[in-house]
Amino acid sequence: MLSFFLQRVFVLVLVGQFFTDAFYLPGVAPTTYHEGDSIPLLVNHLTPSQFFKHYDTDHHDTGDKERFLYSYDYYYSKFHFCRPDHLEKQPESLGSIIFGDRIYNSPFELHLLKDTECQTLCKAVIPGDDAKFINKLIKNGFFQNWIVDRLPAAKKVHDVKTNTDFYGNGFELGLVDVVDDEEERDLGEDKKNVFTPRQKSRLIPYFVNHYDIQIEYHDRGNGDYRIVGVTVTPASIKRDGPDKCDSTGESLVLSETEDNQVFFTYSVKYVASDTVWATRWDKYLHVYDPKIQWFSLINFSTIVVLLSSVMVHSLYSALKNDLARYNEMNLDNDFEEETGWKLIHGDVFRSPERAMLLSVFVGSGAQLALMTTTTILFACLGFLSPSSRGSLTTVMFLLYAIFGSFGSFTSMATYKFFNGKNWRTNLVLTPILIPGSILAVVVALNFFLIFVHSSGAIPFKTMIVIIFLWFIVSIPLSAIGSLMAWKKCNWDQHPAKTNQIARQIPFQPWYLKTLPASLIAGIFPFGSIAVELYFIYSSLWFNKIYYMFGFLFFSFLLLILTTSLITILLTYYSLCLENWKWQWRSFIIGGCGCAFYVFCHSILFTKFRLGGLTTVVLYLGYSSLISGLCCLMTGAIGFLSSLLLVKKIYSCIKVD
Repeated sequence: MLSFFLQRVFVLVLVGQFFTDAFYLPGVAPTTYHEGDSIPLLVNHLTPSQFFKHYDTDHHDTGDKERFLYSYDYYYSKFHFCRPDHLEKQPESLGSIIFGDRIYNSPFELHLLKDTECQTLCKAVIPGDDAKFINKLIKNGFFQNWIVDRLPAAKKVHDVKTNTDFYGNGFELGLVDVVDDEEERDLGEDKKNVFTPRQKSRLIPYFVNHYDIQIEYHDRGNGDYRIVGVTVTPASIKRDGPDKCDSTGESLVLSETEDNQVFFTYSVKYVASDTVWATRWDKYLHVYDPKIQWFSLINFSTIVVLLSSVMVHSLYSALKNDLARYNEMNLDNDFEEETGWKLIHGDVFRSPERAMLLSVFVGSGAQLALMTTTTILFACLGFLSPSSRGSLTTVMFLLYAIFGSFGSFTSMATYKFFNGKNWRTNLVLTPILIPGSILAVVVALNFFLIFVHSSGAIPFKTMIVIIFLWFIVSIPLSAIGSLMAWKKCNWDQHPAKTNQIARQIPFQPWYLKTLPASLIAGIFPFGSIAVELYFIYSSLWFNKIYYMFGFLFFSFLLLILTTSLITILLTYYSLCLENWKWQWRSFIIGGCGCAFYVFCHSILFTKFRLGGLTTVVLYLGYSSLISGLCCLMTGAIGFLSSLLLVKKIYSCIKVD
């Protein structure tokens, strides 16, 4: 039955194309062109980038504090870009749609090996209000994104830290120049702005209306050619008519008070390249600052080795001596003389408060952990090619639905461990509570994206397909996992019986109380992924290609190990102080501390330069969602590690 549902997953994905016009399975076969063949140039959404911070410094204060963190459709009416005669939306994957891709055809005419000089696209009239909107996006570093033969149109970038050149994703919507007060006076009274005493300079946005397109091709012989690279050099040229393509020496500045007449043009040049099609993505996949990543991995690998060595040695020595003394003594006479974790064997398996909720959290966290591990492993092995746009997100979504059976199995097994009786409630609650909460947050944030006309807003049809797949695939698989756990799992067999009256917990040191302990413990797992988080956030918010999955996989393994080790260590010390309430405590220590630091990292990532209600709500909303999912995942790891410790040590003692 399980394989039957797995087969239905892929069938339903294909059926979803009828509703969303989105799902497709991109081929890996290269496209071979011949001289004169038409090359489609597709346009995608406009996205923010990190380049705006090069212009926003203490010495060059722009006076514009709003920072955009969402994308816009290329054919959004305020841009007035040239449109083709018949606008056609291109098929996209589920993950591509979720992350805001909106791919269309364009009026650009490219023919292989046919160079073009100053080809006219169209004339557009941009009103002053729309010019104000465009200028704001230019100042905030928005990029255009084109696609040619499944390759992103890029700009050549030099990485100072590694002293290497690579192709950065996209190119500027407009160019920016910094003009101080003295330079501003030279521009004439009609362009002079009034500055406050605090401001020293401002940014002058130049709108890009000419594109120098360079297409790199590889000659395979016999008249067969393959495209291996695409770069665009944008230019801002003020023109009086469409036929005047020579530069006048002036850049195009859009007036915000009157209509602007803009002529769009482009040039195409074809350049032969020795790069073969199989390695054409190498110049796009850049590893940012590998030294600091190696330093971080080696540093925290050393910490994990030391922490595990100290913990194993301490616990092994202590437990060996305790168990030897405990099993040799006369339980009838000497039991009360013993102290520590051995005295609470009658309470340590007591069901905690809100056992149902904890079991659901643990199951959902285990499901997330397995999904994340599998996805990163697939990406690390090269199964998720960057040429398949959105494939990583699509696979994550499908794996999360499929692994619902594993999450529900873990949830029901944990609930049985707590001697729970309302198994039907657990069966229903596990596949609904956390996924439903995630969906509710995404829908709420989606309204903000719709309000600002962002391309990142998930279409209604796509949302319906997601819910459809959830109910048809994930929930039935979850029900199967719950039933298997309820009938087959034996986690409810405890090594010791539970006393009828709960034992009083002695006074605990402040550093072992739940909140301080979670903050202390969270430093170690967070430190193992802190560096990778920076690059992941850059990829999420600023449209960078992330391809450092080797570093990420190793960092994630360190996250799992550090979370498990530190939680086991603190759980053992708590048991030694006769604190038998380890269930919620281990979950909170394993999850909340790391999640807190992840959220703080996300805030510090922006350097508090967010502006605008929508931007703030979106960033805080998605950052809170990411932190919450991290809490569930690491919390489940901490709880399951502590559960193994508790069952192991109490199964080694003699109890009447």
